[in-house]
Amino acid sequence: MELHDRAGQLPQCHTSSTVYDMRIIQARIDAATETALARLRRQTGLTDSQLVRKGLELVSQSARPVIMRRIRGIGRFASGQSDLGSNKAHLSGFGRP
Repeated sequence: MELHDRAGQLPQCHTSSTVYDMRIIQARIDAATETALARLRRQTGLTDSQLVRKGLELVSQSARPVIMRRIRGIGRFASGQSDLGSNKAHLSGFGRP
């Protein structure tokens, strides 16, 4: 759910003297994760939001890049019909003895 101000803008976050347009999210965490978050807060001095952003950045860096697959060329059929698999008129009776 996004919260907007009166002008319809996303709220701004002032972190390290940089202004970011931010989206607000909610996350459910179990007790072990809450303990780890509190430990990281104490160790790093970062806020929950900063830790979540850094965690997402690390996960994003370690994720494999998505390779877009492309269709190379266009199939041709001996019949000369290009819509054999999508035209219902060509499919009538297909698969029936």
